[in-house]
Amino acid sequence: MLRHEQLIGANFSFQHHPFRWAAEQLRQMGFKRMELWGIAPHLDLFHDSRSRLAEVKSILEDNQLTVHCFTPEQVLYPINIASGDKAYREKSVERFLLAADICAELQAKYLFLTPGRGFECESREHAWANSTESVSKIAAHAKRLGIACLLEPLQRTESNIVNNADELSVFWREIDADNVDVVLDLVAMATAKDDVAGYVDRFGKRLSHVHIVDGTPAGHLVWGDGNLPLHDNLGELDASSFAGTLTFEPFGNGSYALDPVSAWQRSLKAIAPLLDHVDQ
Repeated sequence: MLRHEQLIGANFSFQHHPFRWAAEQLRQMGFKRMELWGIAPHLDLFHDSRSRLAEVKSILEDNQLTVHCFTPEQVLYPINIASGDKAYREKSVERFLLAADICAELQAKYLFLTPGRGFECESREHAWANSTESVSKIAAHAKRLGIACLLEPLQRTESNIVNNADELSVFWREIDADNVDVVLDLVAMATAKDDVAGYVDRFGKRLSHVHIVDGTPAGHLVWGDGNLPLHDNLGELDASSFAGTLTFEPFGNGSYALDPVSAWQRSLKAIAPLLDHVDQ
């Protein structure tokens, strides 16, 4: 069975609460590690300061939490490492070099990356080239700091560069970096009509992190609010001897953020029969 220790917490849908409160809730749920979503007002790339970072580190320590992965918001925020606007793209890369520095300060294992998007009126090849260059540059800086990166494909509404497992495989092999592992997002997988076996076949042990989300097939919903075969998906991961980490990423229409604890508890209840019974 998948192990309890593979399931880590995250502050997804906690953005309307103070970070200390979010960390306390995750601790009470039994988590010891988390994916830290780099969102304001918790810890984002636009309002970072030494004092803020020190406060976040103190809150983590108070709640016996460590950061497995730092995931700066990069879809909704004005950050785009593949933009056709050179100045905007370069500034976005600078933000992610800072993000790698933050990872090192937090002693996180991973920095989370997505490919960005190019202008819809320009060629995909141009956007692809911009993205691979940016990811390679960020990954190289992260490597110098002892940080690895995670790379996740996006849905077509979010990116015009990497939308499925085939494209991710080509992109991953093109980037000039050996410290980049792969993320499986179950909604992105479903909307692309991919499957778990395809990810395992392409990436093997480099498949290191999974976002467990329900959908119809899109939506990033709490387990049970959609119709995706999540039990089957996790069963396939288990059968493949998946040894990476998993977490929930509930967004929906924004209503989960009104009561994030209930949203997380529903998903925790749903996954419980699929995990071993060793305490975290």
